[in-house]
Amino acid sequence: MTEVTGTLAPSNSSRMPLVAALEVLLGLRTRQVVVTTMGATREWSKLSHHALDFHYLPSAMGHAPLLGLGLALAQPDREVIAFNGDGGMLMGLGGLVTIAAARPTNFTLIVLENGIYEVTGGQTTAGSGVVDFAAMGRAAGLVSVRDFDQLDAWRAAAAECLAMPGPRMIVLHVEPVGGDYQLPTLEPAAGRLQRFCAALA
Repeated sequence: MTEVTGTLAPSNSSRMPLVAALEVLLGLRTRQVVVTTMGATREWSKLSHHALDFHYLPSAMGHAPLLGLGLALAQPDREVIAFNGDGGMLMGLGGLVTIAAARPTNFTLIVLENGIYEVTGGQTTAGSGVVDFAAMGRAAGLVSVRDFDQLDAWRAAAAECLAMPGPRMIVLHVEPVGGDYQLPTLEPAAGRLQRFCAALA
């Protein structure tokens, strides 16, 4: 059974601040694996320095959902959260069907929808204001789907959302970060990978 609430936030509707939306998750995070690529890596890595954070940057646009799926299937007793931007989601819509078919009960996909390709300069996505990612998740067969464009509503429902039957998809309509957007400078990949694997074990 699929649960979908909320409606698509059109391009002129309110959106929540990205960092505030991520801080809601940070406050609920315990021992979940968190997978980030591209723009999400920049903001999450400022907030969290957990050993179970997996940041993957090289040529990674759209890869977070399936990286997270692989981890969820390999570690069925551990919750996995993967962040994907709306631009990345548009590049990998087939991943929604793959996740639904695998049916990992321990997996949450969070789509950060801001209507632009922020990492590459702020170009508007082809789907800005017209694509309903929650409806796509439902059509793909994901078990639980929620959609938020108001921070207070997201804050009130976040814990409940993370406890819904999996696989889960949560769409957060967020404001662009703006300014001189650059990908983060992280410690060398070998060190990050070694720490991550040790934490998984």
